[in-house]
Amino acid sequence: MDNRLTGFFAAMEQYAPLSGDAKNAFTEHLHFRELKKHELYLVQEDIPQKIAYVSRGLLSYYRIQENGDIVIKRFFAENSFVASTAALVKRAPSMFAIEALEDTLLIEFHFEQFKQLMHNYTDLAFFWISYLEENWVARKEELEITLKYLTAKERYLDFIQNNPTLVNRLRQHHIAAFLGVTPTQLSRIRKEL
Repeated sequence: MDNRLTGFFAAMEQYAPLSGDAKNAFTEHLHFRELKKHELYLVQEDIPQKIAYVSRGLLSYYRIQENGDIVIKRFFAENSFVASTAALVKRAPSMFAIEALEDTLLIEFHFEQFKQLMHNYTDLAFFWISYLEENWVARKEELEITLKYLTAKERYLDFIQNNPTLVNRLRQHHIAAFLGVTPTQLSRIRKEL
């Protein structure tokens, strides 16, 4: 097995243990892909077909509003799985784009092939269920509450506390777009601290 896959399977096993047979079968469907900084992994309104694991690099998951504003919903750094999950599951155009903020190495796989594998390897299905529960149910609720009830300053403090390694890797306008403030507002908040 390729050494680069060790981190991939370790990340999966944080959600559910995987058998050797499941890993071997899945490995046949994995592909490496490199993205240059600013390269799009997914274009807004395209129908996604793949999921990727971030082996190295950083991506943003964002939407361009009709007025041109950019709203960043999430950042995906090393050891995370990246996809427009709702669009992938619904086989619908994505409301979001995914862009590399740094040179990035991904390990990707086709969702439909993965679904077929889940029929034969229930441990892959348990991984998927646990992954969705943690990242798209539990964490989503936390983010919704944070965005709805905390002030911009409190959201910034929460962001830097929960993402200490990302703060120095992101440009100010990326953090502002994630927090739902302008870069000028973010500058004021940072000066107050």
